[in-house]
Amino acid sequence: MLFVIDVGNSNTVLGVYDGDELVKHWRVQTRHRSTSDEHGILVRELFYFAGVDPEKVSAAIISCVVPPMERSLVAMVKAYFGLEPLVVGESVTPSMPVLYENPSEVGADRLVNAVAAWDRHRTSLVVVDFGTATTFDAITAKGEYLGGAISPGVTISSEALFQYASKLPRVEFARPPSVIGRTTVHSIQSGLLYGYTGLVREIVGRMKQELDGETRVVATGGLAGFFADETDIIDEVDQFLTLTGLRLIFEEYS
Repeated sequence: MLFVIDVGNSNTVLGVYDGDELVKHWRVQTRHRSTSDEHGILVRELFYFAGVDPEKVSAAIISCVVPPMERSLVAMVKAYFGLEPLVVGESVTPSMPVLYENPSEVGADRLVNAVAAWDRHRTSLVVVDFGTATTFDAITAKGEYLGGAISPGVTISSEALFQYASKLPRVEFARPPSVIGRTTVHSIQSGLLYGYTGLVREIVGRMKQELDGETRVVATGGLAGFFADETDIIDEVDQFLTLTGLRLIFEEYS
């Protein structure tokens, strides 16, 4: 079985594949300062309660945008699984051509998402990832990573309002009763949900104009479903896009 680890700034998603089948998956908070032993104990507990035998794991691959976490996770895989994991951007690089002026600037997670989306659709694409940052990645009809856009994520924006606007409260991200909020909480929720819906619609629409042919839009990340319900510009939501990409990149190198 293949153990895949996708480390984001806020959440870490882990999965176990048996061939093409995602057997189990977990989403946990990213803990930047955890040691390799703390990671190992957590992973072993997750495996135990899910009924997954760690002895059957024969390979591992990691995508990480938090450098201190990368080192401790590599050490964890070595210590607790006896394996040398592949690391996207370090020991492995996707074969997808990258047209960025400096390809090393592209985050590993963005490339992994692009690989997975292209493998499935084989057409020009825009991938929207609703994470700590909201990222937009454009893939050409030839399967090249063209570039993208990055904006602050919804959670960051909500937290910034709470921290820097003295009278505004911290609110739960949720759909308000109407666009015109009649309480402060509903007004903030309206601004976040519909403001970001407009941002997504505008950036994706402009990217589609710059790409050739029919362009498919794939969304991933924890809040992808919220925004897909608010606009018809998103064609598909795939919460396991990054895990799929990790599996495909591992298969390419194995």
